[in-house]
Order: sequence, then structure tokens, then C-alpha cells
Amino acid sequence: MPAELRTQVETFLSAAFLDSEIPPRLAEAMRYSLLAGGKRLRPVLLLASARACAPERADELTRSLLPFAAGLEMIHTYSLIHDDLPTMDDDDLRRGKPTCHKAYDEATAILAGDALLTNAFGFMARADAPAPFLLEAVRLTADAAGAAGMVGGQVLDLAGEGRRLSLEELRVLNAKKTGALIYNACECGAVLAGASAEKRAAMRAYGAELGIAFQITDDILDVIGDEATVGKEVRHDAESEKATWPSLLGLEASIDRARGHCAAAEAALEGLFSGPDADFLRETARKLVNRTH
Repeated sequence: MPAELRTQVETFLSAAFLDSEIPPRLAEAMRYSLLAGGKRLRPVLLLASARACAPERADELTRSLLPFAAGLEMIHTYSLIHDDLPTMDDDDLRRGKPTCHKAYDEATAILAGDALLTNAFGFMARADAPAPFLLEAVRLTADAAGAAGMVGGQVLDLAGEGRRLSLEELRVLNAKKTGALIYNACECGAVLAGASAEKRAAMRAYGAELGIAFQITDDILDVIGDEATVGKEVRHDAESEKATWPSLLGLEASIDRARGHCAAAEAALEGLFSGPDADFLRETARKLVNRTH
């Protein structure tokens, strides 16, 4: 099932931005980054969360919500393009390929990111869901991607370079920069499926715990991973003097903390969800601490 959802997301994305009205170089740069691979975690989480909330409508929800799921991946890809820029994290490699500003140029990369972010909301608006549910999900996504969420987290990340942050400061940074779009995917899945307030809150809690665990394991991979497997530069955090979980806690304590957040994510679903999609969400949390890319 998860592989099928990912395949459907890939197929949908592969047909995006082929409009002849888009300047060819811009379309090429957008598709270069959008189709460069990746786990498609956020769109798959959205679809799986919706399906877990309403298993009797699983296939219908997949078809209806694919545009919204794809929009989340476009927002995520825009954030990677901009994070990689010389004025941000200054990375040369992403998903095993030259970053967008290296493959094209800095101005084109900035505009490709701008276009992906803007067009993402147009795609999300095409989802076949009741208008109140769709409006709420779009609002949540704008909040998660914006100043109080992902963008704010990037500001905190840049401001934290060369400083020793407290664990609470690092948790807040990660909850915004990485966690916001992950818990948003889970909560929006519940909203778009018309789930109860209890199930919506549970999905948000699951996603919040998963998001922190994801960033901790990302920090760990920067220390112990290799470039070929991870698909991006490693040991970059230390060179940039970024605050990370291993730099504050050490590797073993960071791994233990990631396990704790994964267990909390799994516990958030207890008693409310059953079926293959819920099982996939639980398995995602269990496997996260062993990720290699």
C-alpha cells in the first residue's frame, strides 16, 4: 500500500508543469528538483492519514486528495531549493544530484522555488473535498509553511549558527523547520477525510512526534552517514557550526531521544485507528530510527 501511494504521487508529479505557458528554463528547473527523487514522505503521510481516518473510503480519498498531497511535496521541494542557496545552507548536493542553483543558476533556483510554493496552493485547491474541509486544510498548510512554521524555523536555524542553543530552543527550531510540514500532512489528512476532533488531534500529535524524530535522525546521519547513501553533503552541520542534537547530547543519547519520540508517535494512534494504513503509520515510526537517507 505505501509503495502504491508513492507511485501514484510520482505519477501525478511527473505530469506537473508541462504547460507551454511556463518559460521552458523555469519549468525545467522546477521539474529538475521536483522529480529528483526523495521519499515523498509528506504526501504519503497525508494520504495514509486520511485513509486511516476513513478506511471505508480509502481508494476514493486517494484519488480525491492526490492534488493536495502533491502540493505538499511542491512546498517541501521549494524549501529544499531555498535552503540549499549560498545565502542559506550553501549546499552543492541534494538527493544525489547537484542542487538547483548549481545545475542552473542562483536566480533561476530562487524563482523555481517561488513558483513551486505559489503553484502548490493552486494544486491543493483542486482536491475533491468539501469546501469547509479544503479551506481549513489550506489554512493549516499556509500556517505550517509560513512565518510561524517552516520559514520561521529556517530563520531560527540561521540565527543559531555558531551558538550553543538549549535543548528547548533546538526543539522549537526543529518543530518549525522540519516538524511543521510533517505534522501538517497528518492533520490535513484527518481534516480532509472529515475525521472527528479526537482523531484530528491524534494525527497532529503523531506527526509532531514523528517530525522531531525525523530531524534528530537527520542530524545523526550528518555525523555518521556517507554522501552516496544520504544523497547530500555530510559533516556539513559541524562545518557551519549548527546546533544539532548530537552536538548537544552526543550520538547515543540522540538515538535514544529519537526512539522516545517514535514511541510517542506510535502511542498517539493507540485505540483510535486500525487497518493497513494505520499499521503503515505505526511502522513508519518504528523504522525511523534506522533510516539511512
